[in-house]
Amino acid sequence: MAHFLFFQGGSCFHERLLFLPFIARPPPASPCDWAGRFPLLVFRAGHALSGGWCGHSHVALGLFGCLESKCTQSMPFQVDRVPATPGPLASHGSLPGSPQDHLGEGVKEPERTQEHCLPNFAGGQHFFEYLLVVSLKKKHSGPDYEPTITYQFPKRENLLRGQQEEEERLLGAIPLFCFPDGNEWAPLTEYPRETFSFVLTNVDGSRKIGYCRRLLPAGRGPRLPEVYCIISCIGCFGLFSKILDEVEKRHQISVAVIYPFMQGLREAAFPAPGKTVTLKSFIPDSGTEFISLTRPLDSHLEHVDFSSLLHCLSFEQILQIFASAVLERRIIFLAEGLSTLSQCIHAAAALLYPFSWAHTYIPVVPESLLDTVCCPTPFMVGVQMRFREKVMESPMEEVGDEKHILPPKLQDDILDSLGQKIKELQTSEQINEHVSGPFVQFFVKTVGHYASYIKREANGQGHFQERAFYKALPSKANRRFVKKFVKTQLFSLFIQEAEKSKNPPAGYFQQKILEYEEQKKQKKSKEKTVK
Repeated sequence: MAHFLFFQGGSCFHERLLFLPFIARPPPASPCDWAGRFPLLVFRAGHALSGGWCGHSHVALGLFGCLESKCTQSMPFQVDRVPATPGPLASHGSLPGSPQDHLGEGVKEPERTQEHCLPNFAGGQHFFEYLLVVSLKKKHSGPDYEPTITYQFPKRENLLRGQQEEEERLLGAIPLFCFPDGNEWAPLTEYPRETFSFVLTNVDGSRKIGYCRRLLPAGRGPRLPEVYCIISCIGCFGLFSKILDEVEKRHQISVAVIYPFMQGLREAAFPAPGKTVTLKSFIPDSGTEFISLTRPLDSHLEHVDFSSLLHCLSFEQILQIFASAVLERRIIFLAEGLSTLSQCIHAAAALLYPFSWAHTYIPVVPESLLDTVCCPTPFMVGVQMRFREKVMESPMEEVGDEKHILPPKLQDDILDSLGQKIKELQTSEQINEHVSGPFVQFFVKTVGHYASYIKREANGQGHFQERAFYKALPSKANRRFVKKFVKTQLFSLFIQEAEKSKNPPAGYFQQKILEYEEQKKQKKSKEKTVK
């Protein structure tokens, strides 16, 4: 039986954290007869943060293998079946992997497009496609409720048959992810609002993000919560948090007041980085308001917030999660609140930049899809604490090797950087850069020389020289790690993109590589001068 390891949480929570590294096993013939090979990592986070935006997660939902038939029966919309990729990658399911480092399949972007491949929009697109209100309606039989769309803006008419079918699939899937915590509800007089997000992937690979605010509707007496859900193809959680604030403010007055605001937003163009869009909106008894929506100038981390991850876990635990994710293991997060799950998982996956998690990714698993944890493929999923017993019934065996995956010197560098001046950080942007930076530097030091080992033919097509690449590292510990890492989907998909591009992509990662190379040149120059 697996042993539970307990850690004391951060000072902001004083919660006991449960961090459980496991290997998930097939159902055993007896309690001692377990066989399997897929690593699994589980941690328990503290309670959700109160108020504010705590759902900066892009919920890419991938259901493979053992869930395929079940999902097609219950889900009218394809849930992040990663698009087929030409070449040696399988178009469905997963690739065979070694017992230590299992590989999966998927697609990725080489620059700051995270595990969920959120595009970095230059600006000019529409803000959103739909605003939906999802309410709980009592089932015809039994005491349970089911989530139902009760308001939709805009209503689309005169759609072609294919467009109408696509819309029906999309709208049919959304309610489940607005209420992933089951159907056993009762009217309430108080309910703390929760903000979270999810993503659904269409069969053509296009992705739509759901930004959700769950709260009690206006009124008196016991009532059921409802969800305001904005569907968009844009990953910019700060802006949509503010939009949800405006929707909530109008929701307290009347649903009719929301319409003109959302109509004005729909007609506005999504701003470029650093730019502002100003909307004019009338509110009864308050008059005309001007609402400014400003996009950060540096947009490479606008889709993530590391605050909850820092509050819930120690630096050492964050490093262990990173190590498991780098080797594409199976990871489960346990927490009470949707917001905590949503934000922490997205932050953990964002640590992999410039690489993208291309496997199953469900920050809040609906109760009806808890069998996801049986999938024999890499995943990151979030499970609410109320379903912990169901999850722990899956056969598991302790692993505990996360501290030995990464090169020791680089582990120390990450921990030292994370601990420096942490109390001086004030804004979310400062926190994001402080947490992301050491992990970016880790990849700069281990694989930042990749472009020098892509040989190109006359037509520009590149071919990666894998053996020469990892042998070029002077450190034995770094070579051992990179020799494993180059076999992962994270790296393989990154290199495929690099092989197709004649020049290294001009982005944040390339900037850090150039800075690191310049530092090495200056160091060598100083050493020669001393001699």
